[in-house]
Amino acid sequence: MPTGTGTATDPWMLSTPPGSSSYTLYRDDTATPPILVCQVGSTKLTYDARAVDDLHTWLLAQGDWVPLGAADEQKPAADGTVEAWGRSPENPLGGWYGLRKGYRGRFGMYLPPLLEALGLAELTHDARNNKMRAV
Repeated sequence: MPTGTGTATDPWMLSTPPGSSSYTLYRDDTATPPILVCQVGSTKLTYDARAVDDLHTWLLAQGDWVPLGAADEQKPAADGTVEAWGRSPENPLGGWYGLRKGYRGRFGMYLPPLLEALGLAELTHDARNNKMRAV
């Protein structure tokens, strides 16, 4: 179970779905718009904070398990995956939830564990090909 309250001084301590890497994530409401700050080693990724509610709503509409499909920004995301939805012009944001050019990908790796920690989703935790569904 993750620790932390999701603030800059007490970030959520999370693990990737396969459990192979740990990272921290917190919500920064002082930014406009509010952002999620994900720290993976020395790499900082930022996502629009609307991603949490928007992803949960989309997962509810899917009604079943959805593959995560995590991919770097430079690589295409497989259709029908969380990663593809996080970049799609069809999502509520109209494109990338990732905010830092060159580091906008990996939505399907770092956001799903947060939704699980918040009690909004269920994840598989296999070595590869993980998926999630709304609860």
